[in-house]
Amino acid sequence: MRNLKVNTALNMIKTGANIVFPLITIPYVLRVLSANNIGKVDFGNSFVSYFSLIASLGISTYAIRECAKVRDDREKLDTVASQIFSINICTTIVAYILLAISLIAFRNLDSYRTLIIIQSTVILFTTLGADWINTAMEDFVYITLRSVLFQVISLILMFLLVKTQGDYVKYAIISVISSSGSNISNIIYRKRYCKIKFTWDIPWKKHMIPICLLFVMTLSQTVFNSADITMLGLMKGDYAVGIYSTAAKIEKVISQIVSSIVLVLIPRLSYMFDSGEYEKINKLLRNVLGVFATIGLPSCAGAAVMAKEIILIVGGDKYVEATLVLQILLLSFLFSLVGGSFLGNVVLLPSGNEKQFMIICCISTVVNVIANAFLIPRWGAYAAAGTTAFSSLLIMLMLIASIDKRIKIKSPVRLFLAPLVGSVAMSICCAWLKQLFETLWIRTIVCVASGVIVYGIVQILLKNEMVLELFEKRIKIRKEN
Repeated sequence: MRNLKVNTALNMIKTGANIVFPLITIPYVLRVLSANNIGKVDFGNSFVSYFSLIASLGISTYAIRECAKVRDDREKLDTVASQIFSINICTTIVAYILLAISLIAFRNLDSYRTLIIIQSTVILFTTLGADWINTAMEDFVYITLRSVLFQVISLILMFLLVKTQGDYVKYAIISVISSSGSNISNIIYRKRYCKIKFTWDIPWKKHMIPICLLFVMTLSQTVFNSADITMLGLMKGDYAVGIYSTAAKIEKVISQIVSSIVLVLIPRLSYMFDSGEYEKINKLLRNVLGVFATIGLPSCAGAAVMAKEIILIVGGDKYVEATLVLQILLLSFLFSLVGGSFLGNVVLLPSGNEKQFMIICCISTVVNVIANAFLIPRWGAYAAAGTTAFSSLLIMLMLIASIDKRIKIKSPVRLFLAPLVGSVAMSICCAWLKQLFETLWIRTIVCVASGVIVYGIVQILLKNEMVLELFEKRIKIRKEN
């Protein structure tokens, strides 16, 4: 079993690459392609995501949890992995049948047909790759190296092939290579852990009940994440989608920092919950919440203060309308930090309480869709962002009220005190410094550097546990060397 800190570090490297490469590609693509063409690509992705959801059926999360439980028994792992893979093949076939019917039935999708067909290949590659086996086995070395390699390849192809506004189809193809290349390579690599084969010998009831619960939960999350773009596209057009999706991409880059920690923890926590080690679980959860607060709060606050600068650097003047959208989405990220990310994905899912999480996700999604239907026609992208923030707050409040009494996190308020004070001090510093510099890049660099320094000083003065522990370990390592 790999060291959890090593796994976290490796996944942070992977996440770092996921942040750096979009920071290079997104500004380039936004300037080469028009907001309308960006909107077309993002609408196609949004449409395909529903069928991708049908194919995945909540299987990935379930597979990670179940395979992690039996990873020490090769024979059981072969059996469980093959059964789950076979279910995934069946759901993928159903997804493609429904996709074909929708493309034939809905004539207003004619202009998107080529894009949707290209983007839908991700569904097949994801199923065949069965990448969940690597996560269950905590092989984050392979996952990290492979991910970085295909991102480098995609980056090179992007600069070589995407050169005019009409190259948005090429952009879609390259995006598929970036996300699916890893899955294709995994077809051979996964054999080192288990032999996965198609089988009809499946205990359907055992697997399908939790899978269906996870499916409904994932469906609600997908609708929650995709409804904004889909409804914007239908009600306001491609330009509104382009503005909103630009802000959403930036917010996603920030949230990936948190997602990298969550992915590492699911197999380890599943193993702990299965053995009932609540003392260890509570200790680990407290550390995770501390890391979420220490990293998440300043990231959110800093990006909110520098939102206009970020938009100008990433997309240019024509996307400046996305500034307020980004700030609202960052508020949504702040709520989801404690809600969906921590209480939902880190606490409820590994403990097997997917039904509880599913109900909460469904309620918030219904609220989100209804609110979008009423507000988007009047306020467009701003309304879409606002309903997302409100729904994230709703999820957080419902999750707080439903946590298992055996989960006891010691002094949670203390974990947030130093990061909160530091984030406020950093925001005030950046807001003041912004007034002193006219040049965009100089203003941004000075504000970011000063903000990091101010935040760091506050963490040390207020004795942030996570930061002090990091310093103590570094000093110890130096002394040993």
